[in-house]
Amino acid sequence: MGILGWIVLGLLAGSIAKAVMPGAQGGGWLATLVLGVVGALVGGFIGSALFNISLEHFWSLQTWFVAILGSLVVLAVWGFVTKKRA
Repeated sequence: MGILGWIVLGLLAGSIAKAVMPGAQGGGWLATLVLGVVGALVGGFIGSALFNISLEHFWSLQTWFVAILGSLVVLAVWGFVTKKRA
């Protein structure tokens, strides 16, 4: 999957993570979508490195699962960072 696929996947995973994550996170929808792209990349890297998950197909369920989990983790870390700053 190319970088454009990861961007689209990250945008959608960030939206899903924002809907799933309870509470108010810092930043608006644009920040959440950017964090979703970062989360998809981080989740894809960790998933392929630790669990040897092949992330070649955009429509694969495990690709979406790893991207959403990565987005949730990055969104939670962002929430902790912005909460301490405020």
